[in-house]
Amino acid sequence: MRRVAVASCMGTTIEFYDFFIYGTAAALVFPTVFFPALGSTAGTVASFATFAVAFIARPVGAMLFGHFGDRIGRKKTLISTLLLMGISTLLIGLLPGAETIGVAAPIILVLLRFAQGFAVGGEWAGATLLTAEYAPPGRRGLYAMFPQLGPAIAFALSSGTFLFTGLALGDTNDAFLNYGWRIPFLLSIVLVGIGLYMRLAIEETPVFRAEQEARRNAPVAEVEAPRRLPFLDALRYQAKEIFLAGGALAIMFAFFYMGTAYLTSYATSELGFDRPFVLMVGIASSLVFGLAIVLSALYSDRFGRKKVIMVSCAFSVVWALVLFPLLDTGSPIAFVLGMMITLAIFGIAYGPCGALLPEMFATRYRYTGAGLGYNFAGVLGGAIPPMIAAPLAASYGGIAIGIMLAGIGLVSLVCTAALVETRDRAL
Repeated sequence: MRRVAVASCMGTTIEFYDFFIYGTAAALVFPTVFFPALGSTAGTVASFATFAVAFIARPVGAMLFGHFGDRIGRKKTLISTLLLMGISTLLIGLLPGAETIGVAAPIILVLLRFAQGFAVGGEWAGATLLTAEYAPPGRRGLYAMFPQLGPAIAFALSSGTFLFTGLALGDTNDAFLNYGWRIPFLLSIVLVGIGLYMRLAIEETPVFRAEQEARRNAPVAEVEAPRRLPFLDALRYQAKEIFLAGGALAIMFAFFYMGTAYLTSYATSELGFDRPFVLMVGIASSLVFGLAIVLSALYSDRFGRKKVIMVSCAFSVVWALVLFPLLDTGSPIAFVLGMMITLAIFGIAYGPCGALLPEMFATRYRYTGAGLGYNFAGVLGGAIPPMIAAPLAASYGGIAIGIMLAGIGLVSLVCTAALVETRDRAL
């Protein structure tokens, strides 16, 4: 169980490290490197549009990798997602800018970003199933917490890598824009090697093995013929759960990617804070984020997944309306509080969802169903808000972003209230 917990945490850390360094680079570098002709605001919008491409790819990745995860196993599929993410990230680090290869640069960037989203779409469900299907009854929230910690660790690593790269270069803008930003992308291949070694060392989950064994040993007349595509079963039998899960977790994604990507851009471009300060705040905020994940996952074993997530949704509606007026005071302390509280509210919902989604779906299409619900939430909350935040702020001020987030929070609150509690379900 310890080996599985560590391997799942390490895997999601690597996958989300690769995912987040793109978000940090999209905020700090890509408008200049890949969209220099568009100007500041339009370049930022275009940069975050490429960031959002990954969220469109994630449901597609959830369907494809979910198919193989439900048919051939969790372990083999997770090795594939890790390799795809690592190769895509390495190639982004090697990609020449627009000044070198012209319009081909942003086009290739979009394709590689799509591949990143494709990989993450298959990663999360498999990693959470790996721990949830191994976990003993009554402690599923605890063990499903480990892959959930991956994004918190990854955000600290990505912010730290950019920070130390900038400091090593003297934080000179030319050096950072020319080659410094590439270092975090190139270093990811080392982490991928470590993660691959750990994933090869674990066994397939006992729940999946038992399901396969039962099908092999059952009389032919009792074996239901499997569908060629497990996502058809998921949509046929549990479409309601997929869409409710997507709506319930939408605010979670909105808060996380606004906190990790957009606020990094907002702090440097609108509030005038320097890059090292913003990155150090990101590292500190990831600790608060991780603590919130741990506590909420533990409380979900005691009080239920649904209640804990509803607390996060309720807080998010209020905080969304407070966040940007607080940030617009221009105070460094206000920015620190804004980042930390935003990620803490996200962490309260993120801790329980690692157990919630696997518990919602039947074993034969659990990988697919959990992945679709999670990544549908990613499209609603992770793709749209960061992309439209910059033009909203430019036209109506930061409060418009807060109103948008509060609206998403209300939708998530209603969808969470409609969910059925799953804490005591057997997998």
